[in-house]
Amino acid sequence: MAMRMWASSTANALKISCASKAPFALPRCFSTVLDGLKYAPSHEWVKHEGSVATVGITDHAQDHLGEVVFVELPELGVSVSKGSSFGAVESVKATSDINSPVSGEVVEVNSKLTESPGIINSSPYEEGWMIKVKPSTPTELDTLMGSKEYTKFCEEQDASH
Repeated sequence: MAMRMWASSTANALKISCASKAPFALPRCFSTVLDGLKYAPSHEWVKHEGSVATVGITDHAQDHLGEVVFVELPELGVSVSKGSSFGAVESVKATSDINSPVSGEVVEVNSKLTESPGIINSSPYEEGWMIKVKPSTPTELDTLMGSKEYTKFCEEQDASH
């Protein structure tokens, strides 16, 4: 995994992407996609453990955003709805909404991201998680993509750009 993260960072720094038409284009992205997580088409991931679902943005998303400089997250106790925005990520390239992959109540917010938003770039699946939600409709998780489906989705999306 460390090698893939290094390759992704190097490719990003060299401005090499899967969608490039240049003769040196790589055949596939180096974004890390983890097994055991569920993925939304808007590039958020969710890890459901017990009665809590942890949510963040994917490695693919942070790679396309570039250096994250600001994160806006909800307050504790706020209700989120599947597919609706719960916050925003601002990078050197753009500001993007973050959508919840599951409906429920926010039970924890990653306050570290307020002071160090770059954690999302360096550790999108571990330290860069954004919120923890108590799902109100756990069956919504069944509609999300697994790792293989998400990988294919990203490859198709990058090829079309």
